[in-house]
Amino acid sequence: MSFAKEWFSAYWLAMPFGVYVAFAIFHEQALRARARVETAAGFYRKGLARMGDAWAGTGQTGDRFRDEAHVYAEDLDLFGRGGLFELLSTARLPMGENQLANWLRIPSAKEAILERHSLIRELRDKLDLREDLAVTGEDLRTRLNPESLVDWAEGQRVLPKSPWRFAAAILTLCTAAGIGYYFAGGPFRIALIFLAIDAGILSALRKQAQAVIHGVSCNAEGLLLFSQILQRLEREPFASRRLRTFSAELTAEGRRASRAIRKLARIVYWIDAEHSLLAHLAELPLLYTIQVAFAAETWRAHFGRSMRRWVEIVGEIEALLSLAGYSFEHPADPFPEFVNAGNSAAMFHAEQLGHPLIPAARCVRNCVRLDDETRVLLVSGSNMSGKSTLLRAVGINAVLAMAGAPVRATSLRVTPLAIGTRIRSTDSLQEGRSGFYTEILHIREVFRLAESSKQPLLFLFDELLEGTNSKDRRIGAESLLQALLGQGAIGIVTTHDLALTEIGQGLGQRLRNMHFQDYVENGKMRFDYTLRDGVVAKSNAIELMRLIGLQV
Repeated sequence: MSFAKEWFSAYWLAMPFGVYVAFAIFHEQALRARARVETAAGFYRKGLARMGDAWAGTGQTGDRFRDEAHVYAEDLDLFGRGGLFELLSTARLPMGENQLANWLRIPSAKEAILERHSLIRELRDKLDLREDLAVTGEDLRTRLNPESLVDWAEGQRVLPKSPWRFAAAILTLCTAAGIGYYFAGGPFRIALIFLAIDAGILSALRKQAQAVIHGVSCNAEGLLLFSQILQRLEREPFASRRLRTFSAELTAEGRRASRAIRKLARIVYWIDAEHSLLAHLAELPLLYTIQVAFAAETWRAHFGRSMRRWVEIVGEIEALLSLAGYSFEHPADPFPEFVNAGNSAAMFHAEQLGHPLIPAARCVRNCVRLDDETRVLLVSGSNMSGKSTLLRAVGINAVLAMAGAPVRATSLRVTPLAIGTRIRSTDSLQEGRSGFYTEILHIREVFRLAESSKQPLLFLFDELLEGTNSKDRRIGAESLLQALLGQGAIGIVTTHDLALTEIGQGLGQRLRNMHFQDYVENGKMRFDYTLRDGVVAKSNAIELMRLIGLQV
C-alpha cells in the first residue's frame, strides 16, 4: 500500500540489499584475514617448537624417501617421525621436499656447498618471505607429482595441430546454433547433421584426447598452490647472482611462470569436471573432452619445455629456505669450514659436537678429531654408555655439512666426504638372513662406496662384526679397517668387546683407543656420556644384571 500510494520508492529496497552484500563481503574478508593470521601464528608456533626441542610429530616426516638399502639414511634417522628431515623441512611443495631429501641422501660437491652457505645467509633473514610462503594456499587440498607433471609437459603431441582445434571450435558453434535454430522453430535436420559430424569427430579423437588429459597427474588446487608460490618468488628482490638468475628465469621472455601455471590450473579444473553431469551433457553437442584436450595441448606447446626448469627452481629455493629457517632458529650452529685435503688424508675436526635431534638440555657434547695422524677412533664402553649416539652425532653432522647446512657444534673443520655407516642390523626371517649376514652385506656396500666415490669415506661402524666369535671378529675387523684405510678412509668403530681394542697394534698410530665409562650411584647405573682417551677399564654387564635382580 505504501508503494501504491508512492510514500516510498521501490528503489529503497536496494538499500538494505546493498548493505547486506557489503556486510557479506566484509565478513568473508574478515574470515580470510583471520584464517591467514591463524596460519601465520601456527608457522611461528612450529618455529618456537623447533627451537624448544618440541617439534617431533609436528612436520613432514619424509617417510616416502625411506630406503633400507641406503648406505646411511636409516642408521642416522634422516627420515621418519622425529628424524632430521622433519626438523629441517618447511617446504610447501613436493619438489622442495624432493630437493631437500636429495641433499641429505647424496653429499654435494664443495663448490655447491660453499655457494649454498651464501644463499642461506641471504635467505635466513627473509622472515616475511618464509611467512608468506607458509600461509599461501593453506586451505588448498593439493595433489601434485612434479615428476609426472614434467613428463606430461615435455611429452609428444597427441592430438592433431591447430587447424583441427579451430575446426572443432567452429563446429561446436555451428552445432549450438543449429540446436538453437531448431528450438526457434527451424527444421531439426541442420542440428542433426552437425550432431552427426560431432559424433564422428568425438569417435575419432576421444582416445587421443583421453590420453592428453589423463596424463596430468595433479589436481587444480595443487597447481594453484604452485602458481601462488611462484608469484610470491617472482616479486621477491634477491641480492645473490644465483637467486636473481632464478627470478629472471621465472619471468623470461615476458612470460611469468605463475601466470602460465595458473592457466594450466584452469584447464585442470575443466579436466576434474570431466565426470560431472554438465560435462556429460556437453560432451556431444560441445565436444567437451576434445575442447579441453586441445586447450591442454596448446598449453603444452607454449610452456611445456619450461616446466622442468620451473620445478627445479622452486624445489631448490624451497630447500634453501628450509635450511635458512633452521639457521635462523639455531643461530649458535655454525657453518662448517671446508679444508682442501690435497695429498693428505681426509679430515673431521669437531669441537663440542652434539646431536641435533637430542634436546639441548640432554645433549652431551664431545670433541672428535680424525685426520692424517688419527685415521680411526676405536671407542669402547659399556652398553648404553653413548657409543651409538656418538656415531650418529658424527654421521648426522657430516650429512648436514655435506648438504650445505649449519652443524650442531661450536666448530667443524672438514674435507668433503662420502658417508657410510653400519649401526643397525637385524635378522630377516622373510629373506632367511641372520643379523651377522645382514651386517656384512651392508658393510660390502660401504666398501663399494669407498672404492667408487671421488671423495674420501667417513665410515661409522657400531659393534663391528658382533655376530661372530671373538677370534674371527678381531681378525676380520683388523682386515676390514686395513682395507678401508688403504682407500683413504677415516672413521669410528665402537665395541664393548675389549679384545677388539687390541687391533690397534696392527694399525699403529693411525688408530686411537677412546672410551665411555659408567659408575653406580645409589643403586643405579649412571653415565656421563663424555668421551675419554684409552680403553674402558670395566664392563657393566654383570652389574646391570644384578641391579635388575638377576642372581649372577
